[in-house]
Amino acid sequence: MDAIEEKAIRLSELKKGQKAVIHSHEESEFQLTLLEMGCVPGEPVWIEMVAPMGDPIAIQIAGYYLSIRKEDAKNIWVKANN
Repeated sequence: MDAIEEKAIRLSELKKGQKAVIHSHEESEFQLTLLEMGCVPGEPVWIEMVAPMGDPIAIQIAGYYLSIRKEDAKNIWVKANN
């Protein structure tokens, strides 16, 4: 793992309101769908809302809101803005 990847965290680890930039995806059945919905490397993303029980989460990406399960968010690696 190189230095850039060491600073990446899973999208599911971000807190409400926290902003990040998508770094990469892990292989998953949902990977192509996420890419088609705008979750592409280099795209800014932030956690807009979290359901009362913590799942799903609503992210803002590419100018719209996307609701995804935390399980799927675990497959997206981001670099958080500090």
